[in-house]
Amino acid sequence: MHTEVKIAVIGLGYVGLPLARLFSTKYKTVGFDMSQKRVDALTQGHDATLEVSDELLQSALANGFTCTTNPEDIRDCNFYVVAVPTPVDENNNPDLTPLYGASTTVGTVISKGDIVVYESTVYPGVTEDECIPVVEKVSGLKLNEDFFAGYSPERINPGDKLHTVEKIKKVTSGSTPGIGKIVNEVYASVITAGTHLAPSIKVAEAAKVIENSQRDINIAFVNELSKIFNKLGIDTQDVLEAASTKWNFLPFKPGLVGGHCIGVDPYYLAQCAQRHGYNPEIILAGRRMNDGMGEYVATETIKQMLKKGIQVLGAKILILGFTFKENCPDVRNTKVIDIYRTLAEYNVNLTVYDPWANPATARHEYGIEITNELPADHFDAAILAVAHKEFAELDIQALLASNHVIFDVKAVLPQEEVDARL
Repeated sequence: MHTEVKIAVIGLGYVGLPLARLFSTKYKTVGFDMSQKRVDALTQGHDATLEVSDELLQSALANGFTCTTNPEDIRDCNFYVVAVPTPVDENNNPDLTPLYGASTTVGTVISKGDIVVYESTVYPGVTEDECIPVVEKVSGLKLNEDFFAGYSPERINPGDKLHTVEKIKKVTSGSTPGIGKIVNEVYASVITAGTHLAPSIKVAEAAKVIENSQRDINIAFVNELSKIFNKLGIDTQDVLEAASTKWNFLPFKPGLVGGHCIGVDPYYLAQCAQRHGYNPEIILAGRRMNDGMGEYVATETIKQMLKKGIQVLGAKILILGFTFKENCPDVRNTKVIDIYRTLAEYNVNLTVYDPWANPATARHEYGIEITNELPADHFDAAILAVAHKEFAELDIQALLASNHVIFDVKAVLPQEEVDARL
């Protein structure tokens, strides 16, 4: 860009904040979020998602990075990055409400010559067919005449302190070839892992949505294998270990598929396909398999209890972990809730212990009580649902009655100590 780049990042969650912090090392950067509570906490130097350390955040603030809820504070920016969530609704249909809201915000402040780049995961066509028309309508400006657009899909891995934003190669794109180059240059200036300039916005959108769909289908395959091997009396982990000795075997592991990406993105691709008259069979079959794993873990635990003669009605069951993945506080789209709700149908007494998750968030999002304190009780069964590092040192046996069941979803405990695992 000929003028000095001034960046506004809209949406300061798991994706937006690490990116804004990174951009602020090189450019004047303002973070915008609708939540005053979130902005206040960040301004005081703490990120509740734990994606950006207090030290890094405070350093960024000291060097001029600011956060705001006031759109006027981003009016003088010229490079807008939209990083709002793109969830699915209860019917698994893409919910573009946050994107429409962010596009409206951009439309109120964007000026001639500015660029808006979307990072939110979408199906091919959303940026140009759904988001840009909102910006045009609100601003009165025309795409590729008055302002320009790009798409650079986020690849944040929540809780991963090794593959941080600057260390993950970034796909970029622009609404014209020239703008694509500018967008690519801005990202390449801070992403040490490098960038890949896609030929169009739609190609970049499609690349993002298939990355997670591919993982989803591979995990669904090993989840199905786990069910088959369970019936055959073979340990799935032993089979995978043996098969992994072949150089081109892909070492996927069975498990619960939650979170804001792998459990959501395939639905975006599926709906896009259906709109164009194609019914995606493998993608939706993978989703059905993975969405049913929480219920499967719960019913298998009950079966193991019955086999051992443990009274199920009124039994005390401990669920270890509630977040969607280990060592991060993110409970978005966690599949542990499916274990909980299935077990609750048996009228058992449930305790969920998670040292990472916020009990108030769990209460608000799912209507259940969880605890950050290790419960002192003797449980009839324990389900290790999330492989938090704290659980590796935990003496689970000390928490259990003499006759008990342990279901190890993550296969992290010694095999001889557990009654079942995926």
